[in-house]
Amino acid sequence: MGCCGSTQKQRDWKPLEQKKCTDIPWLILFILFNIGMLFICGFAIATGAASRLISGYDSYGNTCGQMNAKIPGIELSGQDHISRKYVFFLDPCNIDIMRRKIKSIALCVSKCPNAELKSYEDLTKFSTTNGSDLCSYEIAPDMYSSHPARATKCPTLPVHPSASLPVFHRCMPVDISCYAKFAEAFITFVSDNSVVHRVIAGVMTSKDIIMGLCLLALVLSLILMVVIRYISVILVWILTAVVVVVATGGCGVLWWLYVDHRNSVNATLPAHELEVAKDNQQALLIYAIGATIFTLILLLLMFFMRKRVALTIALFHVAGKVFTHLPLLALQPFWTFLTLMLFWVYWITVLLFLGTAGSPVQNNQTGLVEFHMDGPLQYMVWYHAVGLIWISEFILACQQMTVAGAVVTYYFTRDKSQLPFTPIVSSALSLMRYHLGTVAKGAFIITLVEIPRLILTYIHNQLKGSENACARCMIKACICCLWCLEKCLSYLNMNAYTATAINSTGFCTSARDAFFILAENVLRVATINSVGDFVLFLGKILIVSCTAFAGVLALNYQREYTVWVLPLIIVCVFAFLVAHCFLSIFESVVDVLFLCFAIDTKYNDGSPGSEYYMDKALMEFVENTRKAAERYTKAEGNSREMKSMTGSSLA
Repeated sequence: MGCCGSTQKQRDWKPLEQKKCTDIPWLILFILFNIGMLFICGFAIATGAASRLISGYDSYGNTCGQMNAKIPGIELSGQDHISRKYVFFLDPCNIDIMRRKIKSIALCVSKCPNAELKSYEDLTKFSTTNGSDLCSYEIAPDMYSSHPARATKCPTLPVHPSASLPVFHRCMPVDISCYAKFAEAFITFVSDNSVVHRVIAGVMTSKDIIMGLCLLALVLSLILMVVIRYISVILVWILTAVVVVVATGGCGVLWWLYVDHRNSVNATLPAHELEVAKDNQQALLIYAIGATIFTLILLLLMFFMRKRVALTIALFHVAGKVFTHLPLLALQPFWTFLTLMLFWVYWITVLLFLGTAGSPVQNNQTGLVEFHMDGPLQYMVWYHAVGLIWISEFILACQQMTVAGAVVTYYFTRDKSQLPFTPIVSSALSLMRYHLGTVAKGAFIITLVEIPRLILTYIHNQLKGSENACARCMIKACICCLWCLEKCLSYLNMNAYTATAINSTGFCTSARDAFFILAENVLRVATINSVGDFVLFLGKILIVSCTAFAGVLALNYQREYTVWVLPLIIVCVFAFLVAHCFLSIFESVVDVLFLCFAIDTKYNDGSPGSEYYMDKALMEFVENTRKAAERYTKAEGNSREMKSMTGSSLA
C-alpha cells in the first residue's frame, strides 16, 4: 500500500496490451471507509435523528406525530403526539444569527394557524374549533387569557397564518417580516439598506435578461468547442486577435458608457432615480478601470508567449479529432456534476441527521431540550467531514481516469475504425472493473493535503482582527504552499491515471513513470501548461467578455430602473463556470495526448516495426522539429568549420 519501489528497473511501455486490477488494498480500504459512512447514516436513523429531523420535535424532547417515552428529569416529556404532527414556534422571529437557530419554545400541534390570531381569546377559539393547542402543554385553553406565564408560554401576538403546506412539518408563517429581519441581520456588513433593496430589485427586474445571457454563455461555449475542432491550426491566432479586439473594444465601450452616464445625470431627477444613476455611474467607472488594467496585463502576456505555440496547435488539432470520435466526452462534466450533487445532498442530509442525534440535554438557562452527541460519538462529524473531501475527490478522479482511458484508447489504436463503439463507456467500465483502487489512492493523497489546508484556512479566518500579524502571515504562507502542492499533485495524479490506463500499473508505479517522462520533457511540459492553458483561459475570458458585453448593452436600456452590479456579476460567474466545464475537459484531453505523445516519441522512431501511433498533425510537428534540428546542427558544423579554417589561415 505504500509508495516505494524507486530501485525498480525501468520498464518498457506496452500500451493496452494487458488489463489487470490495480491497488486492490486501497479499494478495500475505500470500501471499508464507505461502510463507515453508511454506519453513521444508519446510526442517525436508528437513534431517531431522522424522524426528529423530518417530523420535528418540541422543546421538551418529544417527537411530533408519535408516542414518546418519558425522559428522566424533564417534566413535559413523554407526551402522546400521535395526533400532533406539526411543530409550532411561539416566537418564530426570535432568531439566533450566530447559531442559526430559532430561539423559541417549540410545541407539537394538530394544525397550523390558517388565519391571523390577534388576541388570547382568538387562541382559545382556535383551540376549541380545531383541537390544536398553541400554548404550552400544561396550560388549559380556557386559561390562556388569565394564566400568569402566558407571556412566555403562549405565542407572541399577533400570530401570523402559516403556509398551507408546512415545510418539513414546521409551521412557517407566510408573513415575510421574520425572514426580512433575518436577512437584514445577515447582511449587517452593508451600511445602507437602500442599496441592498435597489440591488435586489435590479436582479428581479433583470431576471429575463439574466436567463437569456446565461443561455448565451452556454451557446458560446458549444460554438467554441466546434471552432476548436475545425480551425485548430489557426485557433490560437484567431482567439488571440478576437480577445485583443474584444478586450480593447470592451474597454472603449465601458469608458464611453461612463462618459455618457456622467453627462446624462440630471440633478433635477427624483431622488430615487438620481441615486440609481449615480450608482450606475460609479459601477461603470470601476468596471472601466478594472477592464483597462486587465487588458494591459493580457496584452503583455500574449506578447511574451507568442512564439511557443507550434506543439500546442498540433495537440489542439488532435484534441479536436478526439472529440469528433468521442462526442460523449463533452457530456462527462454533466455526469460528474450530477453525481457530485447527489452525493452532496446525501452528505448534507446525514449531517442534518447528526445535528439532531445524541442524547437529550436540558439547557439550564432556557429550560429547553437539545440533543448533543457526547463522547466518541461526536467524532462522527469529523469522520463525515473527511468523507466529504475524499469521496468528492474520488468522483472527480473517476472523471479524470475515464477521460484518460478513452483518449489513451483513441491514441494507441492505429486503425481508428477498430475503436470500441463507445470508447468513453468502455473506459468507464474498465475503470470500475480494474482501477477503482488506483483512483481511491490518488484521491486520498489529495485529501491528505486538502484537510490541513482547510484547517489552516479556518484558523486564519479566526485570527482576523488579532494583533498577532506574524502568526497570520505564517499561516497564510503555509496555506499558499499547500495550495501549490495540491495543484502539483493534481497534475501528477492526472498523468498517473493516464499511465495506469496505458500499462495497468498501480498508482505509485504509474506516478513514478509519468514523472520521469514529464521530467525528460520538462520544456515541452512548461510550454503546454503555459501556452495551452493560457489559450484555454483566453477562451474562457472570451466567453465571459462576450456575455458581459451583451449584458452591458442589454442592461443599458434599464438605466432608470435597476442597478447593474449584481445581475452582471451573476451572469459573468455563470458564463465562466459554463466555459470552465467545457474547456476543462478539453484541457484534460490535451494533457493526456501530450503524455501519450511523449511516450510515443521515446519508444518509437517511425522505422518499420517501430511505427508511431501519433496523428499526422503530430507527425508533421515531429518532422519539422527534426528538420529544424538538422539545419541547426548543419549550420553549427559549418560555423565550426569556418572558424577552424580561419584559425589555420591565421596560423
